[in-house]
Amino acid sequence: MKLILLGAPGAGKGTQAEILCKELNIPTISTGNILRAAIKNGTPTGLKAKTFMDAGQLVPDEVIIDIITERLAEKDCEKGYILDGVPRTIAQAEALESSGIRFDAVISIEISDESIMERMSGRRVCESCGASYHLVAVPPKAPGVCDSCGGKLVQRKDDTPETVKARLEVYHKETEPLKAFYSQRGLLNSVENQPSVADTTKAILRALGR
Repeated sequence: MKLILLGAPGAGKGTQAEILCKELNIPTISTGNILRAAIKNGTPTGLKAKTFMDAGQLVPDEVIIDIITERLAEKDCEKGYILDGVPRTIAQAEALESSGIRFDAVISIEISDESIMERMSGRRVCESCGASYHLVAVPPKAPGVCDSCGGKLVQRKDDTPETVKARLEVYHKETEPLKAFYSQRGLLNSVENQPSVADTTKAILRALGR
């Protein structure tokens, strides 16, 4: 199963990717994580990406696609994978196609901007290990403390209302057009966000015929 998860920032792609990864027994490929890993491992593409990031610039599409292609060629991706956070634009989707990368399905998690604003304001991450929490949906056992490593939980700058609004605008302009792109290819499955994480997972698995 080669899968893309689409959805606005805060739609729950990362959470669902984590669950589906166990359900389907395939790895989740998150752009942010593989970028960091490529840089840490000092791969040629990783070093190229680092020069852009150090200069405070966006990593160009071709470098992102090279890093993803490198990652998808690894042994654990033989039976499939879940892409989270890429493609972000039509240009990236076309570049993936040109690289010969094909998908079985594209899941788009549908959720209103109002719900996202509400949801993101409650999101917290661990400063030390990066684990994600939500004050309402997935609260830590002790307020402000990570269950896994005891690190301090903080609100990312990305999750402040002004930033969320700006990110949603970028999503609607640059990423949302991918729904039409994959719909034309007969790959798109839209899944309405459900009241609970588990219900959303069930809806996604149903859409995948599982």
